[in-house]
Amino acid sequence: MPDIERLVNDFVAKLSKRKVEGSQATSRLTAELLRSVVSLQRLPPTNSAAVLIEAVSGIGVKLVAANPVELAVGNIVRRVLHIIREEDLSLLTSKTSDLDLSAASDDEGTIDQDYDPTQSAAAAAAAAKSFLRPPSLHALLENMSDKAVPSNNYTSSSGGDSEEKTKADKLARTRKLKHDVIEAINILIEDIDTCHDLIAEQAVEHIHQNEVILTLGSSRTAFEFLCAAKEKKRSFRVVVAEGAPRYQGHALAKELVSRGLQTIVVTDSAVFAMISRVNMVIVGVHAVMANGGVIAPVGMNMVALAAQKHAVPFVVVAGIHKLCPSYPHNPEVCLNDMRSPAELLEFGRFSNCMEFGMDSGAPLQVVNPGFDYVAPELVSLLITDIGGHNPSYMYRLISDYYSADDFDLQGRIHK
Repeated sequence: MPDIERLVNDFVAKLSKRKVEGSQATSRLTAELLRSVVSLQRLPPTNSAAVLIEAVSGIGVKLVAANPVELAVGNIVRRVLHIIREEDLSLLTSKTSDLDLSAASDDEGTIDQDYDPTQSAAAAAAAAKSFLRPPSLHALLENMSDKAVPSNNYTSSSGGDSEEKTKADKLARTRKLKHDVIEAINILIEDIDTCHDLIAEQAVEHIHQNEVILTLGSSRTAFEFLCAAKEKKRSFRVVVAEGAPRYQGHALAKELVSRGLQTIVVTDSAVFAMISRVNMVIVGVHAVMANGGVIAPVGMNMVALAAQKHAVPFVVVAGIHKLCPSYPHNPEVCLNDMRSPAELLEFGRFSNCMEFGMDSGAPLQVVNPGFDYVAPELVSLLITDIGGHNPSYMYRLISDYYSADDFDLQGRIHK
């Protein structure tokens, strides 16, 4: 359909050009797009759920290919596919239960009819009368006529009415499926919008009086979490690692100071020296993998290793839309974002080294990854909008929010 293709192409262009950044913004826009796709998609009376699943899967492959590093896109696509399956199963279950109830009511009516005193007396009288006097030829002929097959005209009319009723039921079920899926996607969008507030409500359970909290980079989830503890009259200090080379920690420190929090900015190299004075590390991440490991801003693995060395809890705050049902095979390469070397070096000063090499003749290579992978054994607790969980519990959350058939979107399309 032209409208769906236009919407998908516009969003693919935004993803490929990096005009949409951040897991929450990407998740919300993806959910809104898929809601429009479901609303505009024309579904047949039969196999409507299968058609809708194929349409959403095909669009999901295009969205994931536009920016493979933004894992939240694939997460939302799989969540919507799981919603379609659940709503279709719910309609099928309700239809089966209705049939069972109607059959049970028919059986109850038959039992009541058998136990009706007047009808029982009449049946007994008729049986006694037929036993005392044999039936006549006229009565036998009447019974045969009553049991005769209906005429062709009557049969065709009844069959046509039955087919029309069946078709109407299928159309009504298709409309109900689309309506229920859209309502469920609306709830998903609302959950994405409120995830920060739900996570921040748990701050007082983890941050106590006169503690020192370390964080790295800039995360809205971590910022709201810390500010919520401040609003509950908890007095604590925050140590912010600047997060080179993008120095997002500077922006976070300014926001924390504006909200009245005692803040100290340190260089990334000073984290190991400061970690012994810290009570807890609280950070936001880019994605949570199926094994409990996290994809986080570059430098986070160094902080996690330092926290483990000094037995400091390493706490991750992340919305459930960041939970990815994939395992991190070679995450340093496959799930990383290699950024421009210009963030580290000036081309004017190092252009000769890059082109012709140093004295050894080897060219200078600048590697500027955007993310780090933190193994699950380094993570102490994962705080989501549905509560806190250990990294080993992620498999259960994945089974609740995703279907196993949708883990491999590319494989679904090739089948």
